[in-house]
Amino acid sequence: MRLDEVCESVSLTFRRQLEKVVLINTSDVLDGKVTNHTYVPNENLRGQFKKSFQRNDILFSEIRPKNRRFAFVTFDASDYVASTKLMVIRVNDKVIPEFLFQVLKSDEIINQLQLLAETRSGTFPQITFSELAALDVRIPSIAEQCEIATTLQALDNKIECNSKINHHLEQIAQAIFKSWFVDFEPFGGVMPDDWREGTFSEVISTTLGGDWGKEAPTSNNTQEVYCIRGADIPDVNVGNKGKMPIRFILPKNYVSKRLAVGDIVVEISGGSPTQSTGRCALITQSLLDRYDRGMVCTNFCRAIKPLNGYSAFVYFYWKYLYGQSVMFSYENGTTGIKNFDITGFLENEPIIIPPVCVVTQFTEAVETFIDTIFANGLENEGLSITRDTLLPRLMSGELSVTDIAK
Repeated sequence: MRLDEVCESVSLTFRRQLEKVVLINTSDVLDGKVTNHTYVPNENLRGQFKKSFQRNDILFSEIRPKNRRFAFVTFDASDYVASTKLMVIRVNDKVIPEFLFQVLKSDEIINQLQLLAETRSGTFPQITFSELAALDVRIPSIAEQCEIATTLQALDNKIECNSKINHHLEQIAQAIFKSWFVDFEPFGGVMPDDWREGTFSEVISTTLGGDWGKEAPTSNNTQEVYCIRGADIPDVNVGNKGKMPIRFILPKNYVSKRLAVGDIVVEISGGSPTQSTGRCALITQSLLDRYDRGMVCTNFCRAIKPLNGYSAFVYFYWKYLYGQSVMFSYENGTTGIKNFDITGFLENEPIIIPPVCVVTQFTEAVETFIDTIFANGLENEGLSITRDTLLPRLMSGELSVTDIAK
């Protein structure tokens, strides 16, 4: 069937007279989830916030389908208002909403929509419901839809569970760091006498520049590497491998810039008015093992090499200060891309430096959390591959849920 035979785009204007509402823009939906649940006063709303939606609707961005800005609504949305840049897709009695959501988020549909978006004229790739409506999909019986949706949702639920565990483990590790090195709780709330004030430069052995190289090998750029970008840092921090591109660099640069276990990659260009530069990611053996080639960072990042034993301490200290918005004061550049003054930060930002024996104890306390985060990330990668492999085969009828059970 064509998709418009099983669903429609709903444009019902939000007219409820509520004191507070939640505004949902395209940036507030991602890969199946609504990420914003913050209430704001229901007054003087920006013009694009007009649409109402309800439980079991599908929110789907009209802009850049490959960015996966879509969500399945699993909650009462009576006080939520969606942007006009989000399609509100609602099923009819030919499909169950959970099944249609699995169809719409499949790589096959996303790739088709992205291709259609790129053929339209305009400042960015965009689609409307008319493009989506014309796509043909296989619609099995309601009973089979339920079985397919339940099977795939089980995989999605396990991925989400692992992600939540990783988030909590990260919070616990951060709390341990703050307890030890900010509040000094294990030491009676007072900094021990053998600790001292200093700067990161005193616990860093060297910094490494990045390299973007070439997209294809040349006569000189022959060393094939993975290149970690600022965009990969959030994924790496939650145990995922990221989507690092393959680049070709000079072999001599690879020798001097190759990332090793314990290095910390720092984003030095980018950011936004509300997000500073200076995000960081810890390079672990688990991460390096996920890739079949060596790794460098892009030239929009820098890598720092802490002294032996200080990597976890520096990483969590850095993240603590980032959470305190300290990095904003080390930024320069007033137009477009902002730059992080990493040298000034390393040499001037005051920190507390404990003896290496204490740092070693801290590392031992948190390394299990780090290992578990990356183990869960690896499991999620396998679950995602399984889900994405099953999805088109189930949708096409090549496989049935009964086949999987056998």
